[in-house]
Amino acid sequence: MTTVAEPIIGSWYKDVENNLKFKVVAIDEKDEAIEVQYINGDIGEYDNESWFASTFDYIEDPEDWSAPFDDVESDDLGYSDTDEHKPNPEDVDLEDYLD
Repeated sequence: MTTVAEPIIGSWYKDVENNLKFKVVAIDEKDEAIEVQYINGDIGEYDNESWFASTFDYIEDPEDWSAPFDDVESDDLGYSDTDEHKPNPEDVDLEDYLD
């Protein structure tokens, strides 16, 4: 089995043969290099030939995918709560909610 999955920056993959999960973090088209970061935080690189000769498949983002990324801000995770959905108490009229 060889990879049919195109490398996409920000997407997660699993090396089926070696049971490794990783995220593509950069693609250097000039050098034909695909840089990845494994779930344990290690950095790796593949050239196009080795990428397509490997057993990689797309996967969903792992539950705790941010663990190896030391400098990730909570806003970058995509699920931070900003409290913007709460109404301003000064704009709320209690009479509107009473029967």
